[in-house]
Amino acid sequence: MNYRMHKTGNLKYLKNSEIDFEKWDRCINEAPNSRIFAASWYLDHTAVVWDALVWGNYEFVMPLPVKKKFGVKYIFQPFYSQQVGIFPALGSEIAMEFYTEIARRFRYVDLQLNACNIPPKNLMGVQFFPRKNFLLLLSTDYNSLSSGYSKNTHRNIAKANNNRLSYVEGISLEDFLAVKQRNLVVKLSKTAFQKLKSIIAYSQYKGFGEIVGVYSPGNILCAAVFFLRWKDRIIYMNAVSTREGKEMRAMFLLIDQFLKSISGKNLTLDFEGSMIPGVARFFEGFGATPETYYQMKVNRLPFPVKWLKRET
Repeated sequence: MNYRMHKTGNLKYLKNSEIDFEKWDRCINEAPNSRIFAASWYLDHTAVVWDALVWGNYEFVMPLPVKKKFGVKYIFQPFYSQQVGIFPALGSEIAMEFYTEIARRFRYVDLQLNACNIPPKNLMGVQFFPRKNFLLLLSTDYNSLSSGYSKNTHRNIAKANNNRLSYVEGISLEDFLAVKQRNLVVKLSKTAFQKLKSIIAYSQYKGFGEIVGVYSPGNILCAAVFFLRWKDRIIYMNAVSTREGKEMRAMFLLIDQFLKSISGKNLTLDFEGSMIPGVARFFEGFGATPETYYQMKVNRLPFPVKWLKRET
């Protein structure tokens, strides 16, 4: 859609209580660049407090997760939400209105757009930083997929197979979280952990979330991944490996077996990317290719608040 087609539309800032959630979810569901992270139920679980920019009669929308600190209202990127931004993707003129309105209203913004949102080149006070996501098309058969694995990935899968590991579908939420809690690489707050629990529980209840895992010969869960299905995407949402699992290369076996179970379907495995080189290599080792999305940043806070922001 181009700007001229929507001259009569207008951009509105809506507080959460003013949003028509039926129209909102219809817009997100029908958008070619649809992401589950922008569905109203998902934002309710992750952002908790979120407002929105809406163009016209919900022709284009953009969720704005908001918080308040030291009396300053700001936009933040919620846990477990890789890409939000504008839906559906649109021409640069209207997009500029969205970004300009955000920069006008907020003195601090840290928000990740979706891969179909192309940032403007010159917008005073706003910076856009490229980030990487990794995608793997699953439409070919398993043999074709596995032929795209790196030599290192093939080697690690062979090591895992020699360790007599067992791949199991339908892992319970309780078992996954118990292993997760004991093997956190980065400490999670109680709130963040509760958000993860609620997302998994809701998606399992609705039938589009599943957990698969790998058990050691001693029947101990040593690796697991929570996958979330949304339209034609399967999202690698959250993963965990124990020390034993890492030593036995359990995650390599898990991904390989999962790919075997879903290959040949018109789906895309969204690894959610990583700016960490080692994690990126792991995804690329299965033949995943990078796509670029952008992080939007605004910081017009006074110097002392900037310092406090870094420290808290």
